[in-house]
Amino acid sequence: MKIVEIRAENYRLLKNTNLNVEKNLSVIIGKNNCGKTSLLTLLNKFLSGKPTSRTFQFEDFNLDFQKEFKEVVLKNKFENEVGLSLKIIIEYDDDDSLKNIHNLLLDLDPEKKHVVLSFEYKISQSDFNKLKKEFQFFKTKEDQKAKDKKTPCPSQEDILTEFLKKNYYNYFKPRRKSLPYSISQETNEIIIKGGNDLNFIDLDKEQIPIYNLINFQFISAKRSVSNDNKDKTLSGLASEYYEKTNPLDSENPTQGIENFRELLSITDKELNKAYDTIFNELIRQVTKFGGIQKGDSNIKIESSLQDRNLLTGNTTVTYNHDNKNSLPEHYNGLGYMNLISMILEIEVILYKFQKIEKDISNPADINLFFIEEPEAHTHPQMQYIFIKNIKDLLSTAQVDKKLNTLQTIISTHSSHITSESNFDDIKYFQKKDNSIIAKNLSSLKDSYINDGENGEKYFKFLKQYLTLHRSELFFADKAIFIEGDTERILLPAMMKKLDQEDENDETIPMLSQNISIIETGAHSHIFEIFIDFIGIKSLIITDIDSNGEWSETDANGNIKNKKGACQVDSEYALGTSNSAIKFFLKQMNWEEIKNSPIEKRKLSKKENEEKKLTWTQDPNGHILICYQTKESKYHARSFEDSFFHINKDFITDEEQPLDSLTTKWVKKFRNDEIKVYECVEKAVNSKPTLAMEILLNSKELEIEGKESLQYSNWKTPQYIKEGLKWLKQ
Repeated sequence: MKIVEIRAENYRLLKNTNLNVEKNLSVIIGKNNCGKTSLLTLLNKFLSGKPTSRTFQFEDFNLDFQKEFKEVVLKNKFENEVGLSLKIIIEYDDDDSLKNIHNLLLDLDPEKKHVVLSFEYKISQSDFNKLKKEFQFFKTKEDQKAKDKKTPCPSQEDILTEFLKKNYYNYFKPRRKSLPYSISQETNEIIIKGGNDLNFIDLDKEQIPIYNLINFQFISAKRSVSNDNKDKTLSGLASEYYEKTNPLDSENPTQGIENFRELLSITDKELNKAYDTIFNELIRQVTKFGGIQKGDSNIKIESSLQDRNLLTGNTTVTYNHDNKNSLPEHYNGLGYMNLISMILEIEVILYKFQKIEKDISNPADINLFFIEEPEAHTHPQMQYIFIKNIKDLLSTAQVDKKLNTLQTIISTHSSHITSESNFDDIKYFQKKDNSIIAKNLSSLKDSYINDGENGEKYFKFLKQYLTLHRSELFFADKAIFIEGDTERILLPAMMKKLDQEDENDETIPMLSQNISIIETGAHSHIFEIFIDFIGIKSLIITDIDSNGEWSETDANGNIKNKKGACQVDSEYALGTSNSAIKFFLKQMNWEEIKNSPIEKRKLSKKENEEKKLTWTQDPNGHILICYQTKESKYHARSFEDSFFHINKDFITDEEQPLDSLTTKWVKKFRNDEIKVYECVEKAVNSKPTLAMEILLNSKELEIEGKESLQYSNWKTPQYIKEGLKWLKQ
C-alpha cells in the first residue's frame, strides 16, 4: 500500500498542483517561494490532527480563488462547495491488508485498487447564505460609518475583503471524505468525482480515524540548532531519543539498558545513606511540628532514580576535540550541529512510526515522512553525503523496525543534493502566475525520445551534464548559454559594465539577479526541451559562424574548390554552420539570419499547424538568440572578430601589449596592413588567456561624485549588450 499522488487545490500558490509520489523517496526541488513549504504546511494541517475552523487563515486561500470567490459573493452565483483541499490517492494490491481501508471503499470493482481521501476546508450552500446575510448587515454598518464621518464610502469589494478576513472561519468548515473516482482509458489517470456528487463517505460523521492509515511526521527547515552557549538542543534530542527507543513497557530491553538500570538501583541505595544525613534535621522538624509520636507514621526521603528522568536535562552532547579534551555541543559548527540534529530527529521519528502512541497494536499502513531543506548550514560535501546515505538509512530502518510502507519526501533548493539524487525521484515545482505546476523529471526522457532520432543521445548528455556540472539551473531565475571560455570569463565584466551604464535604471542590477551561466559551445539546442520544461528565461549567445564555398588557384595554376569558414559579408558566404542558429531559426534563410532584428529572435514554444511543438517568433518569448550583427559597418563572424573590430585601440595598445597575441600580426593590424578578420585568425594563440588579459589590462575611470567606472577602456560588442539588456529587464 502506498500514496501515489497528492493533489492540492487553492492553498496559497498550490492552486491546482498534482504531485506524483514515489514508492520510497521523492525529492522536490524549485526556487524560493515556489510552494515547497506550503505543501508541508498543508499536509501537517490536515494529517497531524483534526483541523478546526481556525486552522487556516484567509490569506491561505490562493489569490485567484480569493478574487473569484469575492465575485461569487457579489454576484450571488454560488453553485458548488468551494474552498481549499488536499487529496491523497492511495494504491493497494491483493497482498495488502484492508483492515484500515475497508470502511473507505466505495467501489468493489476488483479492477479498482485506489482510495481517494479528500481533506477540505470549504463553504457549503447553507453557510454561503449565512455569509451573504451577515455581509449585507456588515456593509450597511460600514456605509453608515462613512456617512457619519462624511468620508467616501469604501467600495463593495473593499468592504467584502475586510469582512472575509475577519469572519471567514464562521463559514468555511473542515471536512474529511473518501471520494469516488474513475480511471481514464486513454491516460490511465485517476479522475476524482466531486462537486454535488453525494456518493462519498463522510469520515467525520462515521468517526473514521486516519492515523492508523497514514502516520505523518516531518522535520521542518526551522530547526532550533544554534551555537549559542545556552543551547542544549542536541542534548534534549539525545534524551528524547532514549525515551522513544527504550520505553518503560519494553518487554525485551537491551543488555545495555539492563546494565544501566541495575547501576541506578545500586546508586539509589548509596544515595539513601547520604539522604539520611542530609535530610535528618528536616525530618526532625516535621516530627516536632507535626506532633508525631513514636510508632506513628513518619516520613523518609529515598532516592528513586528513573532512567528517562535522569537523562532529561542531565545529558550533554560534547564535541571530542582530541583524546584529552571534550568541548560543549555549541562549540560545533552549525553544519555539524544541524546534521547531528537531523540524524537524532530522524531516529526519533522512525521509532514514532514503529509505535503509534494512539494505537500500538495497530501500526499505520503508510508512514509519510517529510524532511524540509536538509542542506541548512551544511557545506556541499556534507550535502552530497547526506543524500547518498538517506535512502540506505530509511530502507534499513523500514526492515529493522518492521515498518509498513515508508515514503519520504525531501524538499530542497540545494544543487548539490539535486545532483546526487536519482533523476526519476526528482519533482520540479515551477511557479507560473499565482500557481505551482509539479513536473516529474522522469517525463523529460519521454519528451526527448519522442523528439527525434537524436533524442535519446541528447537526453543522456543532458542528464550527465546536469548531474555533474549544472544542477543550479533548476534554481535560477534566468540562464545565459554561451559558446565557451572566452565568454565565460568576460561575461561578468560585461554585465557589470551594463549595470554601470544603466545607473539610473530601476531594474535590479544584473549581478544581483539569480542568473546561471552555462557553457554549451554551439550546441545550446540540446537544452531546448529542458529550457521549455523548467520555463526559464534564457539568453543564447552564440557565433554566426558563416560558411561558404569558393575556388582558388594554386602555384601550379590548378583550380581547387574549397568550403569552410569565411567572412559574413563575403560573396562566397552561403549560410551558417552553427547548430543552434540552424535549429532555433530554421524558418529563416541566410539573408534573414544576417539582418534579423532582435524582435524576430525572441521565441517561445507553440503548436504549429501539424500540432507539433516548435520554437516560434514571439515578442514575449522566453528565449532570445543573439549572435554577431553588423556594427560600425562591419559584420563579425565570432566574438573575437567583433571584439577586435570595436576595440582596435585596446587590442593594439603598445604600452599594454596582450601577450596571448602574436606581435607580428597585431602590428600589421595596427598599421591597417591586414583586416580584423585576418588578425583574429592569425594572432590569437589562446582564447582563455586572451580573455584573462583583457580583464588584467582593464582600467577604471574616476568620476567625481560617482562610483568609478570599471572596464572603461574597452567596449562590449553590440549583440551581447542587447541580449544582456533584454535579459536584465
